[in-house]
Amino acid sequence: MTTGPFADLNVTNPVFAAPMAGGPSTPALVKAAASTGSLGFLAGGYKTPEVLAEQIKAVRAGSVPFGVNLFVPNRVPIDPAQFDRYARLIQPEAERYGLDVTRMSPLEDDDCWQAKIDLLVSDPVPVVGFTFAIPNRAVVDALHHAGSTLVQTVTSVEEARGAADGGVDVLAVQSFEAGGHWGTFTPQHPPQLLGLLELVQRVRDAVELPILAAGGIATSADVGALLHAGALAVLVGTVLLRTEESGASAPYKAALAEAGDSETSETIETIVTSAFTGRPARALPNLFIDRYNAAAPAGYPAVHHLTSPIRRAAVEAGDAERINLWAGVGYRQVRQEPAATVLNRLAGTA
Repeated sequence: MTTGPFADLNVTNPVFAAPMAGGPSTPALVKAAASTGSLGFLAGGYKTPEVLAEQIKAVRAGSVPFGVNLFVPNRVPIDPAQFDRYARLIQPEAERYGLDVTRMSPLEDDDCWQAKIDLLVSDPVPVVGFTFAIPNRAVVDALHHAGSTLVQTVTSVEEARGAADGGVDVLAVQSFEAGGHWGTFTPQHPPQLLGLLELVQRVRDAVELPILAAGGIATSADVGALLHAGALAVLVGTVLLRTEESGASAPYKAALAEAGDSETSETIETIVTSAFTGRPARALPNLFIDRYNAAAPAGYPAVHHLTSPIRRAAVEAGDAERINLWAGVGYRQVRQEPAATVLNRLAGTA
């Protein structure tokens, strides 16, 4: 990768470590990616600016290339009555841990957006990524002036065109097969469901920006096909969840291991759900999804904040039935091994 937007970073491995908000992405995972010639991303979503600054400091101490990804504010409003109904519905799960979510009100925060932008402008990082929406031109110009390369997550040709017009440098083209949140700008009116290969080809034909492909990538054959289709590199997340450097919780890792064990389980289909956050995200099914998926209202970040106390308590209790088990369609390839081993294998250099 001697040319293109990452040439100055000496990135040689086209399999990048995607940002995974909520804990899985760690400085150790980013540094492990860099050890293979790859590029890893810290996930700025759900972190305070202070915690993000500490993680940036930890990665920078290793003198490695890296990126930081942020959630751009794109609120999905929720009717207070719908919020209250859902809170009462899921209260039995909260009661298991001595919690009362029925007293909560909708929290519509912006994830400390401006403070994080100020941090990245004052203390620049090599690459900055955006998910959920396109930042305004003032933010784009400020980060460019600071020297950062900008990557925008898109899920359709229309979003790709908008991102190009918005001034970003690279597109992270994400299909619906990806684990975790689907980065669509319009979660209440999602785009056409296209496989990653076809989506990459359509975006490549429509927009003249470099492409990073993301969504369900789990084998070196997947990587080869996407590079052949015109992607500059790929982003992988789910396959890194059980690595030694991943910050995923113990019950999360155990659930992935159990679901992916071909000798002891039947094939489990991942499901797109809004039950945990009020925004569509792909996960392994569990009791919480089974009980509440059909009734879950759209409403982000209000529903995310509503279920967060239950999820935190469930993690502490080792209860995988009440946490969000984000996973892409390639989850059966997840292994417990060093991250460098995964990235090298997918790149064909194991």
